[in-house]
Amino acid sequence: MTEAIISRAYTSTPESDRRAPPKRLPLTFDGLWHNVGFRSLLYQILIIGAVVSTAFYMIGNAQVAMERLGISTGFGFLTEEAGFAIGESLISYDSSDTYIRAYLVAILNTLKVSAVSVIGATVLGVLIGIARLSSNYLISKIASIYIEIFRNTPQLVQIIFWYTLVTRLPHPKQAWNFFDWVFISNRGLIMAWPADSAVYAWVGLTFVIACGGAFGVVRWTDARRRRTGQTIRALWWNVGLVIGIPLLTWFALGAPTEMVLPIFKGFNFTGGIALSPEFLALLLGLSLYIAAFIAEIVRSGIQAVNRGQIEAARSVGLGRADLYMKVILPQALRVIVPPATAQYVSLTKNSSLGVAIGYPELFNINNTITTTSGNTIECISIMMAVYLSIAFTTAVIMNVYNKAVQIKER
Repeated sequence: MTEAIISRAYTSTPESDRRAPPKRLPLTFDGLWHNVGFRSLLYQILIIGAVVSTAFYMIGNAQVAMERLGISTGFGFLTEEAGFAIGESLISYDSSDTYIRAYLVAILNTLKVSAVSVIGATVLGVLIGIARLSSNYLISKIASIYIEIFRNTPQLVQIIFWYTLVTRLPHPKQAWNFFDWVFISNRGLIMAWPADSAVYAWVGLTFVIACGGAFGVVRWTDARRRRTGQTIRALWWNVGLVIGIPLLTWFALGAPTEMVLPIFKGFNFTGGIALSPEFLALLLGLSLYIAAFIAEIVRSGIQAVNRGQIEAARSVGLGRADLYMKVILPQALRVIVPPATAQYVSLTKNSSLGVAIGYPELFNINNTITTTSGNTIECISIMMAVYLSIAFTTAVIMNVYNKAVQIKER
């Protein structure tokens, strides 16, 4: 009845009294100017344009000034002979090689010390962060003291301290000997190394693949448990993958067992693999310093997990290992990963402090190239581009991992 009355009232309204739909006004600058989004975009474009224009002006002005002084510009110098030696490199290098190869050696040295330091800082930081929350007073206090000491001491001071300590170790003739396989002296750490390293490179590759397969098995068993309620013990399957596949690869490639042992000759050791005092000092300075920050990040991430969920997990009989692996860490990673990414980027950039102890990383070698070539602006630009690329790559990888560990909301 009511609907009929409303319908009748609407149809009885004269055509002249009906309100016409509003007309769309033509698009004008005045209308756009009152749009907050448009103004924000316009301001950003103007600022970016001003910054780029200023940069081009300064670069052009510097090039004109250098040309007046007879200083060459451009990146053509990279194909010229470097003319200086580098004490430590992952690839073959000679003073007759080009500047490009010198830069490649520098980048690889930076990546080497950064990657090893990231692994060491992560493992140590996680352990100390968990120990910081231990109910054992002694363990908790030791972890707290470690964090306070390393966080409140300048990193450069720490690197110089470790370098001084390493160089004060015994002479190679009185080196600390561990089973004739490992020697520690003021020349660094010298260890035995497989004679046929190519085989072990393939074994290492299959080990990484096997670890990925083991992770897939864990995800599959967990998904099956959630779907069907049936629990499948994947421990022995994972042990078989992680150990069995690399072992089969080793047997398939001839099962080499020969090792090159370090032998003392003259004033130093020959054979095996050596880690220089500069590398060890920088490794310790970077990893131990960043580990203190990661420990605090891990502690805050664990404490961010709701206390009620931890009590609920304990009430159903979960052990400490399952409590951390299935309840605490999956939720804590959402808090841990973003600030940990910033620490990894900071560690990579701080590797430039190796110049203080003579480690041939990017900043150190770039200074030498700048001095010998005279192309200051180009060298600084290359160094900045390399550090920026490493930082962006680290951020992208960690962002992908962060999305992978995020708990999917329903």
